Amino acid sequence: MSGQPPIVWDKASGFQVYDAAGNCWIDFSSGVLVANCGHGPAEMKAALVDQIENGVIFSYCFANRPRAELVKRLVELTGGRVDRCFLLTTGAEAVENALKLARTWGKRVGGGNKRMIVSFEGAFHGRTLGAQLASGIPHLKDWIGIPDSGFVTVPFPDEAAGDSVSFDGFLSSLTERGIAESDVCAVIAESYQGGTGRFYPTPFMQQLRCWADKGDVFYIADEVQAGFGRTGRLFGFEHYGIEPDIICCGKALSGGLPIAAVLGNSRFMDVFGPGEMTSTHSGHPLCARAALASLDLIERDRLVENSRAMGAVLHESLAGIKAHHRDIISAVNGRGLLAAVLFVGDDGEADGATAMRVVEFCIRHGVMLYAPLGPGGGTVKINPPLVIGEEPLREGIQIFAEAVDASSRQ
Repeated sequence: MSGQPPIVWDKASGFQVYDAAGNCWIDFSSGVLVANCGHGPAEMKAALVDQIENGVIFSYCFANRPRAELVKRLVELTGGRVDRCFLLTTGAEAVENALKLARTWGKRVGGGNKRMIVSFEGAFHGRTLGAQLASGIPHLKDWIGIPDSGFVTVPFPDEAAGDSVSFDGFLSSLTERGIAESDVCAVIAESYQGGTGRFYPTPFMQQLRCWADKGDVFYIADEVQAGFGRTGRLFGFEHYGIEPDIICCGKALSGGLPIAAVLGNSRFMDVFGPGEMTSTHSGHPLCARAALASLDLIERDRLVENSRAMGAVLHESLAGIKAHHRDIISAVNGRGLLAAVLFVGDDGEADGATAMRVVEFCIRHGVMLYAPLGPGGGTVKINPPLVIGEEPLREGIQIFAEAVDASSRQ
């Protein structure tokens, strides 16, 4: 868990975090895409206290009211796209569950041959075994040893990099890897790539959806980083005008407590019977109450709309910074209050040293960022809580601009 700027968080409120000495930062991290509704909102704290005083703080597989209310609420939020919800603890666990559903479904309809899971190069789906097998980052799989022949990665259709974005390229990639379309049980894709903030071309995703329908293939949307307003839509996949078969949620679902969800259609979700899909802390009452409070705040305070409005300010400002520093910034990706700034060196390759200098400058001057990530550690992500207003957002952007200026002179 090391590698982050050495700041010990002592308390937090709204879009600000503090250390024990009283130093204050404008939070451009959201605790790594978690605190969409801000840090420690009063409504969430009141819900947690109420649940603690109620006395039911654990029930394992026995039903509890907060769990029931939350699964109903999540299904309703999808607008009829899905009719089932299974609660878990982390985003990686949600991905694991989706992969298990896909493989089980493929075995049922394909007689054992329909087992291939397709993902995209550069994708990050979590730290657990199945999630890293589905990852598109090769070094994350080194510890596994023997590769799993049931997982395959194909190129990300990156229009900006000049790569082929045609869907024929996707099909050709499967053919080149010896994969028959009938062998594929699922395709999993982050709604934007976590390491770079890149979105898929919309026509590509719409063709992928049609192809999956024709071939009885699961389309799994990994919304762990994108969900609940981050990109200016409630769910990131809405930018593509498509509907997934399975939606994996986590991070911002509760605004801070460990809970995740797998949302899906009963056609796929009902492949398991009673007792075949359980989790010790599924729908933990405290976490469920926090999630319900978070969802209330996102709706009441129109945080999806604020993400869209403040995102316009953020991306316009970052475009101006990039225009003045084309020598070190190759791209600014993202939508809403999600931005990823890619730093490069003279050779055009990712420049992790410059990215780290930018982060360190921001930390010293009152803006909280987490360590750079992505290829070569050259990407600085900016994602403040969705409660942030224009004045503090512009203040934070100004400090970021000063950080880039200072780094470009070194």
